[in-house]
Amino acid sequence: MHLYIAEKPSLARAIVAALPTPHEKGQGWIRCGKGPEAATVSWCIGHLLEPAEPARYNPSWKKWRLEDLPMFPDPWQLVPKDGVRQQFRVLEALIRQADLITHAGDPDREGQLLVDEIIRYVGAKVPVKRVLINDLTPKAVARAIQAPKDNRDFRPLSHSALARQRADWLYGINLTRFYTLSYQSQGEQGVYSVGRVQTPVLGLVVERDNTIEHFEPKPWYRVEATFQASEPEADPRPFTARWLPSEDFQQYLDEENRLLNASVASQIVAAVHGRPGRITEARFRDRPEAPPLPLSLSALQIEAGRLYRMGAKEVLDTAQNLYERHQLITYPRSDCRYLPEEHFGQRKQVIQAIGRVSPELAGFCDSTEAERRSAAWNDKKVEAHHAIIPTVRPTANGKLSPSEQKVYDLISRYYLMQFAPDAVHREGRLTVAVQEHQFRATETAVAEAGWKALEIRRKEPGQEPEKPPLPRLERDDPVLCNNAQTNERKTQPPKHFTDATLLSAMTNIARFVADSELRKTLRETDGLGTEATRAAIIDTLFRREYLFRDKRFIRATEKGKSLIAALPPSIRTPDRTAVWEATLESIRRGEDDPRLFLETLKREIRELMDRRQTPDSGALTSEPALHCPKCRAPMVRRDGKFGAFFACTRYPSCNGTRPLEDHQPQDGTSQKPVPCPHCFSPLVRRHSKKGWFWGCSNFPACRQTVNDVNGKPDLGLRNST
Repeated sequence: MHLYIAEKPSLARAIVAALPTPHEKGQGWIRCGKGPEAATVSWCIGHLLEPAEPARYNPSWKKWRLEDLPMFPDPWQLVPKDGVRQQFRVLEALIRQADLITHAGDPDREGQLLVDEIIRYVGAKVPVKRVLINDLTPKAVARAIQAPKDNRDFRPLSHSALARQRADWLYGINLTRFYTLSYQSQGEQGVYSVGRVQTPVLGLVVERDNTIEHFEPKPWYRVEATFQASEPEADPRPFTARWLPSEDFQQYLDEENRLLNASVASQIVAAVHGRPGRITEARFRDRPEAPPLPLSLSALQIEAGRLYRMGAKEVLDTAQNLYERHQLITYPRSDCRYLPEEHFGQRKQVIQAIGRVSPELAGFCDSTEAERRSAAWNDKKVEAHHAIIPTVRPTANGKLSPSEQKVYDLISRYYLMQFAPDAVHREGRLTVAVQEHQFRATETAVAEAGWKALEIRRKEPGQEPEKPPLPRLERDDPVLCNNAQTNERKTQPPKHFTDATLLSAMTNIARFVADSELRKTLRETDGLGTEATRAAIIDTLFRREYLFRDKRFIRATEKGKSLIAALPPSIRTPDRTAVWEATLESIRRGEDDPRLFLETLKREIRELMDRRQTPDSGALTSEPALHCPKCRAPMVRRDGKFGAFFACTRYPSCNGTRPLEDHQPQDGTSQKPVPCPHCFSPLVRRHSKKGWFWGCSNFPACRQTVNDVNGKPDLGLRNST
């Protein structure tokens, strides 16, 4: 029996449509054709297997205890997922009957793994072929089925996915338990989850929020002057130019070359006002700009977020619907922005289909230059999957929702741009010398729209109005400064992240990496997470109450800020996690060993566990670590109406404070929390008529006390409840 295993039912139905009739449906399978051409098609429902929980390896691992950490499974185990066991049993029986299996998972590393792991779990020994289906239209599916490959060629792809899966288990379960138990020893409730990718993403948001919170605006000064040609035959149009700082003024500038001294600005205005000058540079040119490449998933999510304020997960779900239900676009979880050269041959059918599905684009479809070939068609840039483009299907399977129409139109516009002329920008620059000062004026305008006619423009608030064109002057032409003035401005903090900008940050993570060599390496990698997982990572951070929405902005909760403050830089920053993503990509290419990757990760986790670090606020302040006198949670330095003080990081749940002191506090708050022997809430050092003792912070619910020995709790009980 020839068995096709698809990743999901929609893909299975598309395969069935491309196979011979008659079709016989069963529970979880469809049989196609008769005789030697007969084949059975079945499907997964995402991952049918999942990594086993800790208790399956060791019953004592079921309870969360610091002494059991770290937990390293050997050997690794998979178990059928609840809710899909029936389909797993169907596939298991079919695999045992098959004499040839065709792997039809999605063409990415997760799609490769989820079918491979079932075949391995059942123990199949028969040959396995692989088909890569990017497009669910019948012709495309039939073409893929007729060109199967050997599944062994895709082992590195499966190894990469398996390494990622196991790394997530090791990292997430060990560090989540470690930091949750540490927080619970301070009286906190709930789970503080830590993830290999999600935590650095949270770190990006917390870092941005802290920067904005502590930002102090400073005044700076922009000097502008208006000039006009002196000679009658020259172009008489006036133009405004900005002052260019020279080396003599560096001491008055900030790191962005902004002038910070008001008196210096006034001196410059006085020196140039009404004075003659001369053009020292005159440059005008027309610059062509090629169209942007078709969209990958991240590029689609960023554009849809910017234009339509759609969340990352909403964009992914909408694109998945266009792919599976309507069959109007190709495989949406792609990280590639290039197309196979053979796809150029079906461009006319695709353009016609766009005009049918999106009538408002019909005019553009009619005016495209179908023989124009952009840089998008390049086999060398295409690996497992290609850019997201419309299919040749001319109608949707039902009415498109507003979101589906927007996403389809956006994908279509970027496809049609490949057949539009280059945009031509008209650029100009004039540099003027007056006394010892220089001023520069620039212009840029679109001379020929070309592909930009397809671009959706959204004017952002605060954008400066377009400047008038510059006069066409030449070098050495004399000019006169008619007016000069100083405009005072304030430095602005960065903006809070939105869905679009956070996705962009995850995709281009090198921008947030401090090490220059590492940053150079990471520019060529995929960033934090993958195309298919980034939306889910952001969604997870919301569900775990680490993030919240403030209108269209994404901000960190106090819980998220508290966790990031407690973590060492190696966990909360993207540097090492981004390197791991680069390593996973190297494993996918067959250049790295997944076993070495996991052993390195285990060593790093051991180092973190061996330190037995208790979360503290040292990451945010240079003062000795302090803990709240009420609940023993970490404290941070705050500035109040009456000066600086320490405040509990659990505010407003806890309003504990303490003053800044030159000596170590006697109440024990500078020490790491010690759990109560009775209820495991943190102990607090207190003073009575008989002297110092340690009492439970959960008083009066727990009245446990412990003797004090040299400022530390003695675990020999003084009194118990």
